[in-house]
Amino acid sequence: MKIFGLDEVGRGALAGPLVASAVALNSKSQVPKLQDSKKLSAKEREKLYKLIIKSGAEIKTEIISVRQINNRGIGWANKEIFIRLIKQIHADKYIVDGNMRLKVRGKTDRTKSVINADATRKCVMAASIIAKVTRDRLMAELHREFPIYGWKDNSGYGTKKHIEAIQSAGAVKHHRDVYVTTVLKNNQL
Repeated sequence: MKIFGLDEVGRGALAGPLVASAVALNSKSQVPKLQDSKKLSAKEREKLYKLIIKSGAEIKTEIISVRQINNRGIGWANKEIFIRLIKQIHADKYIVDGNMRLKVRGKTDRTKSVINADATRKCVMAASIIAKVTRDRLMAELHREFPIYGWKDNSGYGTKKHIEAIQSAGAVKHHRDVYVTTVLKNNQL
């Protein structure tokens, strides 16, 4: 039975894309010490990322751009990213981290959302690691172009330094309009 675990990263960030991954682990190759990506250091995530890839796991990653998030909203993006992934892969079962009701033609009955699946299901843990490392690498690339925001360290999330940089230098095309407007309006430091 092929089971894909799906998880996303970056939903609450002020900048950068939304990234989600789907992973079906190779039953013949174990990946040791899998856990929720949020509980791992960057070094541990990188090591596990490489082990997951070397293990022969099936992996698919999808990205929703900031432009799409700004145009259609994060709620749409969060559902859409999982729907896109599920449409691209074949499995007997899809386990999605969260509590969304996803409808995908011909696959809805095999799709199940599970709250905290990224802490309880190995395939979802692997998906969270792949998505997190992928997004962190993207944010490190964007940091080279816009170092003032500290994206290599905060991955686009609303740290004090990031918010102060937005207040002093303004937002750029990689920022999410609604989030940045809300933060500046509330002057949340």
